[in-house]
Amino acid sequence: MPRAFFFVVAILLFISSHVYLARRLFIRSEAFPTWLRYIGASAIGLLGTLAISVIILPRMQIAFLNNLAVQLVGYLWLGTFVFLLVLTLLRDLGWMVMSLVQKYRTREQSEGEKGLVGDAPISRRALFFSMSSGVVLSTAAASTAVGYQEARRLARVKRQDILLKDLPSELEGLTIVQISDLHIGPTIKRDFIQAVVDQVNELNPDLIAITGDLADGLPEDLREDTAPLKQLRSKLGVFYVTGNHEYYWDAVAWVDAVREMGFTPLVNEHKVVKVGNASFVVAGVTDYSAQRILPEHTSDAVKALKNAPEDAAFKLLLAHQPKSIYDASRAKATLQLSGHTHGGQFYPLNMVVGLAHPFSVGLGLYEDTQIYVSRGTGYWGPPIRLGAPSEISLLTLRRA
Repeated sequence: MPRAFFFVVAILLFISSHVYLARRLFIRSEAFPTWLRYIGASAIGLLGTLAISVIILPRMQIAFLNNLAVQLVGYLWLGTFVFLLVLTLLRDLGWMVMSLVQKYRTREQSEGEKGLVGDAPISRRALFFSMSSGVVLSTAAASTAVGYQEARRLARVKRQDILLKDLPSELEGLTIVQISDLHIGPTIKRDFIQAVVDQVNELNPDLIAITGDLADGLPEDLREDTAPLKQLRSKLGVFYVTGNHEYYWDAVAWVDAVREMGFTPLVNEHKVVKVGNASFVVAGVTDYSAQRILPEHTSDAVKALKNAPEDAAFKLLLAHQPKSIYDASRAKATLQLSGHTHGGQFYPLNMVVGLAHPFSVGLGLYEDTQIYVSRGTGYWGPPIRLGAPSEISLLTLRRA
């Protein structure tokens, strides 16, 4: 019931926000000709309908909605919608503040500034909103264009040294490449994944960690797009944990699928990795919220590290959500690798993502456990990144 209630509320907010945009940007912009007002308002309504359809109806196998171009338009509108909503709210708030400051205006002046049409001069208020509507629309369009180019480019390699106490000489300089949040599916296809795989293999990593949200879709439907992942190469193996999106698309099937690719899925368990005379532990937990959909996959860091050898040089824990850091600390993990946040993905979400997560991007420390949070290698929903570029994380172990 709570999930259904949340879904209904989200849909209602989405619809009401589109009505607000249509009214504030077009219908009430008196300097715009009537035909433009209704075309603009209708476009907002149609794009909103398309966006909500590509999100909530993907399992119905509707050919029109599964078309790549249609999906791109629908998801791009989601990003443009956020830009428009934020900018319009700021514009309207600015006008309210200006109006309060200008209380010296007389009632007659206020009456005179009501919108006039036809050959009469337009009011200052109408002119402000009409001109600012143009600024809002052009700024949102430019932000979408720049954000799209950033999202679709090859992810940057983010290099980060990890300092560990008493690190054996055999493990000095060991490299871990982390890829996270690929979200293979609606707009991320085989060519994008092939470019990521080629970039990772060029780094010649000792170990590869995939920290969840691999795909948005069922394994059998995305077999062609995920095929390049089989080419990933590392000296010590490729390890994988589930993210929250796997649980929307049959997480058990995805665990089996990555095992068939040659990866090592870690479902609240660990493996011991040996390098010469030294060894370390690679553990992994299911997604922090997995129990909501699959109770038997309840995330458990203590279970994942149970009976791990005490003489291991360090204990690495892969956990999709940064919120697992508290369990990781209780389980005495040395380092947690996470994703999930996308670093906010684009403005203004990248400014508030830290309110929802204890650690949202980069390297941090909680008690004795370090945590590194990737901004993600792909993107979810809108193919837009603005102020939060994607990354392939190259982590190098150094002796503290």
